[in-house]
Amino acid sequence: MRLAVVVLAAVLALGAAPAAAAHRPGLTVASYNIHAGAGQDGVFDLARTAAAIRDLRADVVGLQEVDVHWDARSQYRDEATELARALGMHVFFAPIYDLDPPAPGAPRRQYGVAVLSRYPILAARNLEITRLSTLTPDAAPAPAPGFAEVTVAAHGGPVRVYATHLDYRADPAVRQAQVADMLAVLDRLPGPEILTGDLNAEPTAPELAPLWTSLADADPRAGTYPAAEPVKRIDFVTASRHFAVRSAWTVATTASDHRPVVTRLERVQSISVRS
Repeated sequence: MRLAVVVLAAVLALGAAPAAAAHRPGLTVASYNIHAGAGQDGVFDLARTAAAIRDLRADVVGLQEVDVHWDARSQYRDEATELARALGMHVFFAPIYDLDPPAPGAPRRQYGVAVLSRYPILAARNLEITRLSTLTPDAAPAPAPGFAEVTVAAHGGPVRVYATHLDYRADPAVRQAQVADMLAVLDRLPGPEILTGDLNAEPTAPELAPLWTSLADADPRAGTYPAAEPVKRIDFVTASRHFAVRSAWTVATTASDHRPVVTRLERVQSISVRS
């Protein structure tokens, strides 16, 4: 298996989960590519990003294009921590890129995906899938981190939530390998699983077909990209057969260049998760 566990990043509990979340039936899950905090207008405004996420009223949110001290475009801010604090949620950040600081004593420069949760995070890992680096000239596809696995203490029992961001290139070969890598992770343990992400392909793309043998596409029946006037759906919430999809929708916000997808899930059978 090409998947390898990398060093576990810190899980931050940045505010207690709202009391209502512990008793609310079902689970509301969202996926949102936040464009590093810049809107469709290209203006960086992390407060606007936080407001857009708050308006989703989701229990769990998978985020893509998250900067942590990355560069000037996001003012070298720690977006994962700041969003979690602003929203009173727990967070796990999984860097895809982790670079040396620009100056001695400065924090490392990181870019990746994250999971926000109103429920406590019981465990989290940053896993590897095949990637083709955008930073290294003449790179070849190789295992690299940035596939977040987070186990949350949801109502009814633990749930594993994944956040991913697949390759954007027209050639589907890397995405095909990434789908195989992700399924190897999802298939290794029983229990309820939710995969969120910007898959950079539409639902009928051949490279995504293997996903639909194990996961249900929530299918909001609306586009997600570009945010102002979507022409395609490349952002997803998918779930294992432990869940029934009760509703799904996109939100018409231009706080990013993608629209978020929101899904209401309900458990359809009892579960257990091995430790």
